[in-house]
Amino acid sequence: MNLIIDVGNTLTKLAVVSNNNIVYSNRYNNLNIKDVDEILNKYSVLKSIVSIVGLANEDAINHLKDCCKTIVLDRDTKIPIKNQYSTPKTLGYDRIAVCVGANYLYPQKDILVIDAGTAITYETITSEGIYLGGAISPGISLRFKSLNDHTSKLPYLEKNETYPLIGTNTNDCIYSGILNGVVAEVDNYISEIKTKFPSIYVLLTGGDSNFFANKLKNSIFVNQNLMIVGLNRILEFNV
Repeated sequence: MNLIIDVGNTLTKLAVVSNNNIVYSNRYNNLNIKDVDEILNKYSVLKSIVSIVGLANEDAINHLKDCCKTIVLDRDTKIPIKNQYSTPKTLGYDRIAVCVGANYLYPQKDILVIDAGTAITYETITSEGIYLGGAISPGISLRFKSLNDHTSKLPYLEKNETYPLIGTNTNDCIYSGILNGVVAEVDNYISEIKTKFPSIYVLLTGGDSNFFANKLKNSIFVNQNLMIVGLNRILEFNV
């Protein structure tokens, strides 16, 4: 079995994968040695991979290295797609992992991956397995936080599933501006990329992907496990 750990900006996601099937998954505010031991005692983990974007518990990662073959994703890790990013050293590990996952699941398709989390990232991979690049913009929560941080009187709000077009009070005006705006941004990016790749397959992943699922005019598919699939593929490619 493979142990997959994704240390993100907000949470650490963990999954145990057997024969390409996720048999266990969980999320942690801060993965520690006890958490790692609980997994290793319950599952026959032979190898693991760790992607670190946020702050990781180094003691837990070092403990994992002592217990099984472990790859910590870095710039030297081999990946099964071709990377045409002009500054590969600045490319986030999370961004490349979702691309690997998308290409593994849909190897003959041009794909746009939209990862809606702390940031919203847009990644384009061709049917030949070539990563072209993409775009980065603030995620939904970051937009609410930024408006609160950089104004003197506007409150901090969290996203609602429903929101007006015309706000009749300050809170509804914030909801309208941020949520209508971010939906329009995502829809417009999809429409623009389709002018270059008319049959492109659009995959949404990340914590806010379900929010967008029924709000976009363009056709999309949601896969919440794309990061896990990609990291598992990278692990198998290297070990």
